[in-house]
Amino acid sequence: MINTAVTEFILLGFGKDPGLQVIPFVIFLVIYMVIVLGNTILILIIKVNSLLHTPMYFFLVNLSFLDLCYSSTIAPRAMASFLDWSKSISYNGCATQFFFFGLFLTTEGFLLAAMAYDRYTAICNPLLYPITMSKWVCIQLVVGSYICGCVNAMVQTGFTFTLHYCGSKMINHFFCDGPPLISLSCSDTYINNLVMFTLCGLIIVSTSFIVLISYIYIISTILRIHSAEGRHKAFSTCTSHMLVVTLFYGTTAFMYVQPTWLSSLYPRKSVSVFYTFVIPLLNPFIYSLRNKDVKEALRRTMGY
Repeated sequence: MINTAVTEFILLGFGKDPGLQVIPFVIFLVIYMVIVLGNTILILIIKVNSLLHTPMYFFLVNLSFLDLCYSSTIAPRAMASFLDWSKSISYNGCATQFFFFGLFLTTEGFLLAAMAYDRYTAICNPLLYPITMSKWVCIQLVVGSYICGCVNAMVQTGFTFTLHYCGSKMINHFFCDGPPLISLSCSDTYINNLVMFTLCGLIIVSTSFIVLISYIYIISTILRIHSAEGRHKAFSTCTSHMLVVTLFYGTTAFMYVQPTWLSSLYPRKSVSVFYTFVIPLLNPFIYSLRNKDVKEALRRTMGY
């Protein structure tokens, strides 16, 4: 971090010039409040209902926690910058936000892969499910997801914040993200772009491959179920996860696994809003509205 002449950055948000941005502030505030409320309620419902103390809901609690974490890494600072004329964020503050966002976002990718494996085991090997997905195994999968997320965040942060920043300090974004930061550097960024493209591509391809293979086996197993009711029940436990996976991997791959020159051809900030705010907003509703067990648990918790 000593190789820079820049001590702070300016987050332009959704304007071309620094200034107050009340409308984005209000929108982000409403969305963030719903994210916090929705994910907190989902976590509490699962925690207080013993019937939901299964591996699938253990992973779901951790998914909601991650949604809270990485939206909280972005939202409060973004909202503060919308109402701050200077819109400045310190160099170390930017590095910290960049690290934790990378940590939580990467961890969620690996956690979604673990959830797919859980569904594969439950449907394709139900007799071995209690042993295969024991509490210790579930804890190991979650901890392993965090370790992978931490390694990626450390590498990405190290490469990005050892660049030399000597010119413009205005980040055309509402948070400290990799591509806009790299584009500000006056150093040779070939290695940085290569590392980001390779690491993000490897993570997305490997985890999505696990998800894809799991669901190929899941679908083939479900199609062999003779009972229509049995097929419907099996599908109902997977559709929520499949929808979340599609939204998450689709947007993150669209943002990070592409040549740098291509990223300037579309509104990056608009796509960023989708996976930093919209997905954490939708996840609790997807899992509650499309999940019979969660809806029944909610009714029991509410007393009707």
